[in-house]
Amino acid sequence: MKKYIEIGFGNTWFIRTEIEEEDGTEREIKGFIKPFVLKSIYLRIWIGRKVLVIDSREGMKITTKNRSNIKLILGFYGL
Repeated sequence: MKKYIEIGFGNTWFIRTEIEEEDGTEREIKGFIKPFVLKSIYLRIWIGRKVLVIDSREGMKITTKNRSNIKLILGFYGL
């Protein structure tokens, strides 16, 4: 199970935890969920269809999404 704790503007809640199960299903929960073992920290800036992600493990990447949005997120990936 992977956990993503995200803080910022553009998601359903300012602080949320997204849990991704082994079978690929996802669920969102308001606030922080413990226990949490940190694996990486990332910054996600989404303007229009372009998304810039700066990740402590994977470096920097730019992707294009099908939908348009505005988000500024500081995230923590872990187990």
